Amino acid sequence: MDDFYHAPVLLAECLEGLNIKPNGIYVDGTLGGAGHAAPIAARLSEGRLIGIDQDGDAIDFAKKKLKPFGEKAVVIKGNFKESKSLLASLGIYSADGFLLDLGVSSHQLDEGSRGFSYMHDARLDMRMDANASLDAFEIVNSYPEEKLMKIFFEYGEERHSKRIAARIASCRKDKPIETTFELVDAVKSAVPKKAQIQFGHPAKRIFQAIRIEANKELPALEQALDDMVDMLNPGGRLLVISYHSLEDRIAKTKFKSWENPCTCPPDFPVCVCGLKPKATIITRKPISPSPEEQAVNRRSRSAKLRVCQKLGA
Repeated sequence: MDDFYHAPVLLAECLEGLNIKPNGIYVDGTLGGAGHAAPIAARLSEGRLIGIDQDGDAIDFAKKKLKPFGEKAVVIKGNFKESKSLLASLGIYSADGFLLDLGVSSHQLDEGSRGFSYMHDARLDMRMDANASLDAFEIVNSYPEEKLMKIFFEYGEERHSKRIAARIASCRKDKPIETTFELVDAVKSAVPKKAQIQFGHPAKRIFQAIRIEANKELPALEQALDDMVDMLNPGGRLLVISYHSLEDRIAKTKFKSWENPCTCPPDFPVCVCGLKPKATIITRKPISPSPEEQAVNRRSRSAKLRVCQKLGA
């Protein structure tokens, strides 16, 4: 059963970073295959582990994996941006730790039919929640060329965004772009051969951008982080594992704003804005996986872990 999901990234570092109390409440907002959640639950006595995921496959798998922990582990289907209301439905209004392992899961990439991977041919989908209305097909075939260019540039950091968006707009005039391989072909035909050799598979950044847009990942992350830091008990920890610069930048910026929220001009002798620090940063530089972990778990290679702690302990 464990082969269904790959090894959890930075597991030892996450367990240390959470500073787990046996009677605490801990929330894994990106439950996946419960690779992080199960070891957290194993360290609890009177505490509880709440696992949240919007992917139905992940929910079904995680429930089985966490079943031995009984009432100590609760699994809820939903988006981590809804953490406040999801926890309130359980009568929980504060927690001692939150963990977010962002991006697409290994299982979602490996399950070719989900349309997340440019390595498998499937209908364009990329929805983490199969019941969501917006999917990759609609984005690719209905977004104006200018909007495609914008998301490719902002979410994929793709230097050939204009050319790729123009090629997609041209291709879809004849017939809709229906599959992942049809999209890959359109992207490849727009990117110079030299750039493909120099920067790797040309569709990687485009698929990332479309996935982020389809699931509204960045706005969800911003909202979730603000809610989570507010729900943390004094001394509680918030951990974020990111895999690309956009996610990492949001976490880094949020952490800094909580530690130093003052908006007064630097030359003011005293603070008059009244904004008080909420948290302190534990990881001044993000934690990266060891060479050993990167060797056995390819997904971990771009991972960065940031940790902050709520003030008032």
